Amino acid sequence: MEENGFRMPSIYQPQVIVVGAGPAGLVAAVTLASAGVPTLLVGQSPADNRTTALLAGSVTALEALGVWQHCAGHAAPLRVMRMVDDTGRLWRAPEMKFEAHEIGLDAFGFNIANRHLLAALKQRARELPALTTVDERVGGVEAGGGFNTVAFSDRRVAAPLVIGADGRDSLCRPVASIETRMRNYPQSALTLSFKHSRPHYGASTEFHTSSGPFTLVPLPENRSSLVWVLDPAEADRIRDLDDAALSLEIEQRAHSILGKVEVDENRGLFPLSISHARSMTGNRIALIGEAAHVIPPIGAQGFNLGLRDAVTIAELVIDAWRAKHDVGGGDVLNAYDRARRNDVDSRSLAIDLFNRSLLTDFLPVQTARGLGLYLMDRVGPLRRAIMREGVSPRAGQPRLMRGETL
Repeated sequence: MEENGFRMPSIYQPQVIVVGAGPAGLVAAVTLASAGVPTLLVGQSPADNRTTALLAGSVTALEALGVWQHCAGHAAPLRVMRMVDDTGRLWRAPEMKFEAHEIGLDAFGFNIANRHLLAALKQRARELPALTTVDERVGGVEAGGGFNTVAFSDRRVAAPLVIGADGRDSLCRPVASIETRMRNYPQSALTLSFKHSRPHYGASTEFHTSSGPFTLVPLPENRSSLVWVLDPAEADRIRDLDDAALSLEIEQRAHSILGKVEVDENRGLFPLSISHARSMTGNRIALIGEAAHVIPPIGAQGFNLGLRDAVTIAELVIDAWRAKHDVGGGDVLNAYDRARRNDVDSRSLAIDLFNRSLLTDFLPVQTARGLGLYLMDRVGPLRRAIMREGVSPRAGQPRLMRGETL
């Protein structure tokens, strides 16, 4: 039977089944198949109007995998990141500007529409003989013995390892017997893209408001994307404005730094929460991306965390497969959990504390936040160390993202 250009035999035995065809799942599958590991990717890619800020390490990995060449023309470089305190409170932090050239980079990364990134990943997937893709909804996942079984359509396929890349409502997570800690925020995020009359010069600007960040991120030409974190009732009101009224609202909230604004038709709105899997592995299942952790869209960290998950588990599996070891064995899964734990924990904590500091009116917390930003602005070595850690973390950076080969 042929699926997306590949012929799947009636008896098919992959080494790895990746459940979920979003960017994280596709990156894991492409990385595995690039090294020749027989891989099955099952799932349907979500419709997504959002954009993604890919930090330098993620771009390096996509270049090595032969993906970036298919989508680089749709991406805009992020050369400057500005943070502006727009809370209107008594204690206001200084405006901060991070410039990529300070740490020897031309750009911190690139911003790209998710639809272009997904198209590039799918194009590369079609080029890899070791990868079979099935564009179907997964019906169930079962653990048992030395194999796990994934059901879809009228078929069931087993493999020694399943990678759960199926999002915050993961089917794989309960099968792996993994519990999560979750907290809902009193916030929603409005996402959209727009045209503007003034150039952005490769600068991303994050206005910190009392309801959360209002973040403008460059796209090619005179276009940008917006992630606007709001009180849920206010988010509903703004989402329902007509195009002209919403364009004017965004222009005013952005203090006209990009000139006249003209919004696109597509708008997204989703509630904010934070969740954290107590373990990233169990029962021959490894979780990646939002199946393992969800954090607010602040500082371009969440998506890049998921890509580091994907490449890390793929590298460990490739090493085991080449050594003729069990790719779903305890040594592989334990190594993956150890490799990712500090990176995920530390960034989740930092983003959570920062987000909650914007929501509180407690003066000591506001003062501490303002002082921290002031020190980052004034102390050059500290600022540069934070920039380097944000773009290329010392802990948890897989080989491929450091420019090494598989």
